[in-house]
Amino acid sequence: MKAALSRAVGRAAYALGTRLSRVLARTFARLEVVGAEHVPREGAVVLVANHLHLFDSPLVTALSPRRLHPMAKRELFEVPLIGWYFWAFGAFPVRRFSADVGALRVARGLLRDGQAVLMFPEGTRSRDTVLHAALPGAATVVLLAGAPALPVAITGTEQIRLPGVFFAWLRGRRPRIRVVFGTPAPLATPEGAPHRAELATDELMRRIAALLPEARRGAYAGPAGSVPVVARASARPPTA
Repeated sequence: MKAALSRAVGRAAYALGTRLSRVLARTFARLEVVGAEHVPREGAVVLVANHLHLFDSPLVTALSPRRLHPMAKRELFEVPLIGWYFWAFGAFPVRRFSADVGALRVARGLLRDGQAVLMFPEGTRSRDTVLHAALPGAATVVLLAGAPALPVAITGTEQIRLPGVFFAWLRGRRPRIRVVFGTPAPLATPEGAPHRAELATDELMRRIAALLPEARRGAYAGPAGSVPVVARASARPPTA
């Protein structure tokens, strides 16, 4: 009985949250969605996206044709009521800028259960809108679970500012937001390769970069080099 009630509450929280996000996005922005049909309707898959704004996670989740379990910073789960909603929604916490083994285990468990997980490999928002060296956590999850990875490219959400977005809407100057879903595919990084997680991280981010305008590709612009582009947990303090 308790488990059934928990599932029902979770479904209701997810439906409410995604519907509200869609309404907000389509009301206050000129929203373009490309390739949502590429998201598999069943089976394990990891969606990996660039990160520009706090709204990125609810936006991608709302535009997906199936339920996603987003990874979110632990601080959100510590806020009264909001934290409870995130748990009910199906999100799970991660301690950013550290090797959070617990979060990786939760993600792997969801994937082994045939669920879809949403992750942001950069670990924090990009203040200058370009891609930055990513942490290896998302690639590690993909490798451990043996799941396909689906890149997602987001542009335009950095324009969302409160209360400015409301005044822009009143003047008919809504920001243009574009979300592109790529195609799911297993990582090509061979098993047993030295520094496999780093190579896989580079591969994941270049898949995202390929969906972005060239000016937004940042650290992953141009062809892959002999040394993979990857960040270390200690190199990026939690400032955002």
